[in-house]
Amino acid sequence: MDTPVSSIAHAYPDRVEVRGRDLAGELMGRLGFSEYFHLLLTGREPTEDERFVLDLTLVSIAEHGLMPSNVAARMTLAADPGSLHGAVAAGILGAGPVVLGTAGECARMLAEAQARVAAGATPEQAAAEVARALYASGGKAPGFGHPVHRPADPRAERILELAEARGISGPHVLLARRLREAVAEAWERDLPMNVSLPIAAVLLDLGYSETAVRAVPILARTAGLLAHLAEEEERPTGFLLAAAAEAAVEYEPPE
Repeated sequence: MDTPVSSIAHAYPDRVEVRGRDLAGELMGRLGFSEYFHLLLTGREPTEDERFVLDLTLVSIAEHGLMPSNVAARMTLAADPGSLHGAVAAGILGAGPVVLGTAGECARMLAEAQARVAAGATPEQAAAEVARALYASGGKAPGFGHPVHRPADPRAERILELAEARGISGPHVLLARRLREAVAEAWERDLPMNVSLPIAAVLLDLGYSETAVRAVPILARTAGLLAHLAEEEERPTGFLLAAAAEAAVEYEPPE
């Protein structure tokens, strides 16, 4: 049986080596965190466009108020004040496809549409085919709809605007724009494009993998969770949130 191999990092008595570079001697003090994240994820340092997009997408989705993941983290810390790591974990476990985690689904949808383009369809045709198939299946359209942001998600529009201005919009951003039209036609109503679809589009256009697309929102939201937990220690709301939930739900004992 072959010996397992990792090319990410190794600790020696006198140094830590990360992706073949000396952590203390080559990386610390030179790379910013998003650049370091790119190096860890891909094995190489980012181009300026890649650094820009990583920073842009991480900032766009790190914080969004008292979302369920943040509430879960605050309530966990209230119940176990010494378990910061447990509270963060509780928040991350709540970052699923309904809240935060749709970027990965958006990436898969865009990849499917791009495969149709590669097979000869126009972007408009590919988007329409994907949207019709989603609607016919009874499923939701990943990257569309938002309970708060209507008629538009300002984060999504800003990502598209900055990608266009920087000249890094590619075929996946084009498909995202065409999907907006196709989804509105299939659902017979305008649905706001939420932030997840542009995040997936710009990352895919720069060559990031679907794994990277899924990773970015999780990394970003960890920062937001830590901010909420720092505030929770100073101004506790966890038990107030629990009490509000009790007050909002009507108890009906079984007959």
